[in-house]
Amino acid sequence: MSRSSPTMKGITMRVGELAELTGVAPRMLRYYEEQGLLVPPRQDNGYRSYGEEHVERVRSIRSLIASGLPTRLVRVVLDVEALADDELSPSCTRQVAEMLHAEMRSLEDKIACLTKSRDTVERYLQRTRHGDLAGVAEPA
Repeated sequence: MSRSSPTMKGITMRVGELAELTGVAPRMLRYYEEQGLLVPPRQDNGYRSYGEEHVERVRSIRSLIASGLPTRLVRVVLDVEALADDELSPSCTRQVAEMLHAEMRSLEDKIACLTKSRDTVERYLQRTRHGDLAGVAEPA
């Protein structure tokens, strides 16, 4: 079994191996590090050294970013989760809660705007001879 097998306990990996395991490009992993989202220890030779915990961290980062959170809030959410004693009730400061509420309001505003745009387009299509195409995605 190779030293970087995901089933091996206490493994260490380089950035390319972590990239392969997570499907995230090495350049993006370095960006995560620049943003303070990923903090790998360094070996004596200066190389980054990733472990199994980094695989899960990268997957969490990807998921949060894919959900639309900006990296500044991804870091906050991950930090709050890391401090949580109880999975069901992580604690956070009032400032963090306010940031998350502001982000939620922003997302709700975007959803409302997109919903209005979708409804407008749908109504337009229904009034045209191409109304039967409403809800049908074009092939990629």
